[in-house]
Amino acid sequence: MNVRRRLIPAALASALGLGALTACSSDSAASGNTDKFDVVASFYPMAFLAEQIGGDHANVTSLTEPGQEPHDLEISTQQRAQLEEADAALYLKGLQPAVDEAVGQTGIKTKIDAASLTHLEDHGTGGHTHEGEEGHAEEEGHAEEEHARDPHVWLDPVKYAEIAQGVGKAFGKADPDHAADYKKNTEALVKKLNGLNGDFENGLKNTKSKVFFTNHAAFGYLAERYGLTQEAISGIDPESEPSGARVRELQQEAKADGVTTVFYETLVSDKTAKTLARDANLKTDVLDPLEGITDKSRGDDYFQVMESNLKALQTALGAK
Repeated sequence: MNVRRRLIPAALASALGLGALTACSSDSAASGNTDKFDVVASFYPMAFLAEQIGGDHANVTSLTEPGQEPHDLEISTQQRAQLEEADAALYLKGLQPAVDEAVGQTGIKTKIDAASLTHLEDHGTGGHTHEGEEGHAEEEGHAEEEHARDPHVWLDPVKYAEIAQGVGKAFGKADPDHAADYKKNTEALVKKLNGLNGDFENGLKNTKSKVFFTNHAAFGYLAERYGLTQEAISGIDPESEPSGARVRELQQEAKADGVTTVFYETLVSDKTAKTLARDANLKTDVLDPLEGITDKSRGDDYFQVMESNLKALQTALGAK
């Protein structure tokens, strides 16, 4: 097996926090002291890919704890040590700056940037850019936020499948002894993602409305894939506060486009979404950006939560 091995005492592994596991890998061994292909993933969507593709040959841990908002992650000394002990790091550049920096500073041989395995796009603050927003952002000196590449690619099953294929190839190259199994697992995962894409295509084909409101702009790729328009209260950053003008604009648009529901998510405050819903006489519901799995998640893994998202969208948009 052509993988670097680093044997460290179990007590030291515990002290370094190398036993912290993802929600989807709770029965795996701790990282760093295994005879498996040790992968450190940045957050849940990357950990899920690594688990599905790595199968029995990989030991996967996550830098982001279940329930932690990944955008806010800061890397600890223990986590830096965890990265140094791993055989591979799987992350999504642009989503978590602290992870980007930490991975760049480590000597880990296999660094897999999921953002390089598909095409990232600029979705602005919603499904499309509003007239006047661009100029205003530049006047205020905030054009960088307005035109940041949207990292939420895992919410588009087609793009997620593209990333999965790249990850499978990278695993095979880093651990050639098990390349055949990684390829087989990747093909099985891509098949399931293609099926999920079909469910969304069919389920959202005929709806009364094509516009949905969200707490923050996480669903641009999903909206683009299925002919919908996402209108976000906030931008890419879920903690950013909307302006009064933005709230008034959304209230008017809700009436014009037949919007029934304001979606919020499980890992950030629902206060703004519920305030808008109350003021505009709209319903609220959960649309999960799948940045982590918690007890509040409507499902135990990526596929279950995505199916719950589909049902929520069908109800809100009036699927026929």
